[in-house]
Amino acid sequence: MARIRIPSTIVLIFVTVQTGFLLFMYARYSSFMPQSEEKPSQVHILILSSWRSGSSFVGQLFSQHPSVFYLMEPAWHVWVTMYQNSAKVLHMAVRDLVRSVFLCDMSVFDAYMPWKRNLSDLFQWAASRALCSAPACDSFQRTDITSELACKTLCGRYPFSKVEEACKTYSHVVIKEVRFFDLKVLYPLLTDPSLNLRIIHLVRDPRAVVKSREQSVKALARDNGIVLSTNGTKVEDSKYKVMQEVCRSHVQIYETATLKPPNFLKDRYLMVRFEDLVRDPLSEISEMYKFADLSLTPRLKSWIYNITHGQGPGKKKEAFKITSRDAVSVSQAWRNVLSFQKVKKIQEVCKGAINILGYQLVDSEKEQRDLTLDLVLPRRQNQFSWSSFNPKH
Repeated sequence: MARIRIPSTIVLIFVTVQTGFLLFMYARYSSFMPQSEEKPSQVHILILSSWRSGSSFVGQLFSQHPSVFYLMEPAWHVWVTMYQNSAKVLHMAVRDLVRSVFLCDMSVFDAYMPWKRNLSDLFQWAASRALCSAPACDSFQRTDITSELACKTLCGRYPFSKVEEACKTYSHVVIKEVRFFDLKVLYPLLTDPSLNLRIIHLVRDPRAVVKSREQSVKALARDNGIVLSTNGTKVEDSKYKVMQEVCRSHVQIYETATLKPPNFLKDRYLMVRFEDLVRDPLSEISEMYKFADLSLTPRLKSWIYNITHGQGPGKKKEAFKITSRDAVSVSQAWRNVLSFQKVKKIQEVCKGAINILGYQLVDSEKEQRDLTLDLVLPRRQNQFSWSSFNPKH
């Protein structure tokens, strides 16, 4: 059988043309594909905490920054609308809402709010400086430090469409939420290529949390029912069942993030203790800002100093307001206010969280009242490493 000999130069030309054609087709095809390696233009920060843990204060530290679009607990709308469900059942709806807000898609609120709506229909909208300044409202500049009262007076009647319009003009979108109880629920957001998500996990001594919760019992009753799956019945947490669930969730979130975490969590989780924050505000805030790719401005430094060096621990009617207070006094108030019997009960239901998060148990009323005894254990370098930590108790 006769063989056809093809010169090597022709073969080389053919291979070159074929390779060029394949490269051309690949380039053309890939241009229509999402570029997973490219980070989104915005940075997304989730402040993950629980009720009465100082999260509104931390939220304001971000809200007042001129580069930040901030919303305080947008998932409140989900819980109010679907209050007969449990927190676990609502996790998915909350996650979907948070994702849409991070992407500045505010149509997600259509399911939870009246069709014709203004800025003032959004839960705690006036806590957001971004919604009190241009382009959402013309009354303030982006570099201004705004107050809720002034914002409510001047900006409430602007249309709801301004929320989405404003969101798209910021480099950072920050959401504060208290309605996640499991870090794994957030894995789809952490692996979503359209998000550049980082998580700040704010914790507080459970004994101080209980003292603060006692100032707002009625306001928390509906949320308590959702946490305890009571099919819509409001609950006062007199037996600390909600606190037990809150403490369990903090342990779960912390351990998931620090004990053999998935690769996609690397450099995207920061745990902050409220007590460290109030003792050395500028240092802790600088660390949070660095984590979020933000820088501290002189105006913010001055405001932070003033808001953490007020007089006294604050009044009951200010339970949900950010006012100037003696922040260290606030963090220690439980030691003089709560009875030792209550403290013992809280320590029983939250012992794991108290130990793992770095607080010291008290064995007597004398230890509780002795403010020279520091119950906040020193923070270790490079984040906590409590897996090998042996507490005294």
